[in-house]
Amino acid sequence: MKLKLVLVAVTFGALAIGHAGAAYAAPPKPACSLLTPAQVGAVLGGSVEAGKAFTAKVCIWRGAPGKRATLNLIGTQRFVYAKTPVGNGVAKTEVKGIGDDAVYVSTHGAPTTLTVKKGDDAFTLTVFGFSDDLTKAKERELALEICSKL
Repeated sequence: MKLKLVLVAVTFGALAIGHAGAAYAAPPKPACSLLTPAQVGAVLGGSVEAGKAFTAKVCIWRGAPGKRATLNLIGTQRFVYAKTPVGNGVAKTEVKGIGDDAVYVSTHGAPTTLTVKKGDDAFTLTVFGFSDDLTKAKERELALEICSKL
């Protein structure tokens, strides 16, 4: 009985310490603060509205009709999922030179997305309105800007 009480106390103590660290961690920057309209406009090729936040973690910038960029701040565990091979027509390509780790995820009929991990932060970036090769280049350029602020 005494051993069970010690195990329960140790388990709850470990959980409390783990949650205490998370409670005091610095909050992530709002997604819309990580890119300026000028930065996005330079990549999309024209003027862009100020980023509109759907939540603190999701922002969209709209340019000319059909041209836009979305940024979704994700946890590092979701980055692990983004890198995990799944098959079924989903291609994942490792990307060098962006953050600590990065991957393009392509699915037939959907735009390619770029998912990046830098330190304790991770994000997914999608640029719409361009060919696949241009989309990748534009996502890369914006991702480098974002990484400079993380």
